Amino acid sequence: MSDLAMSDSVTARQKMVDCQVRTSDVTDQRVIEAMLTVPRESFVPDGKQAMAYLDLDLEVGENRFLLKPVVVARLLQAAEIRHTDSVLVVGCATGYTAALAAKLAQQVRATDPDAALVAQARASLDKLGLGAVSVTAAAPAEGDSAHAPYDVIVLEGATEIVPDHLYRQLKEGGRLVGVFATAPVSRATLVTHSHDDYGSRILFDASARLLPGLQRTPEFVF
Repeated sequence: MSDLAMSDSVTARQKMVDCQVRTSDVTDQRVIEAMLTVPRESFVPDGKQAMAYLDLDLEVGENRFLLKPVVVARLLQAAEIRHTDSVLVVGCATGYTAALAAKLAQQVRATDPDAALVAQARASLDKLGLGAVSVTAAAPAEGDSAHAPYDVIVLEGATEIVPDHLYRQLKEGGRLVGVFATAPVSRATLVTHSHDDYGSRILFDASARLLPGLQRTPEFVF
């Protein structure tokens, strides 16, 4: 990337934070610093770098999207990720949210069902010196039980079903954040694990593309 293009990206990143993130009640300075540090353009396909900082879900594969920046920021803030936490990012696509989480947590793992996106995520993370983030191919509903439990699980997309299997991969006191389209109005939601029970709290109205395998099973009508 040329010096001019790099300067333009830094300016666009600052504008994204100032105009989208800060104005949406994101006050966690660690989240803000991560958003300012991680170059989102490194996680989008060639030819779409100019769209990297727009307020939209950005397509990075066949019907696969990165969540819009403000939704990611608000979810990460709600998750209250500590520097000692282990985090799982589900449906990570090209790895942008995993890169942000790596700036906040001690250990980050990520999964995606698309092998090509997994390869892209690994390459982008490694190029940024974040090769310690482990990215593996797995269906979103499966999570990564081999390395569970996690302090935080982040859904990089929406679910139409209650992801019980992911809930069971949370530590005591663990948090899961994502967009739940289980009702007529989809909402960003925080799920907490406490004493073998799971409570949920609506955070804000939000739309997101559905993650593969987390769609509602169609009902047959006779």
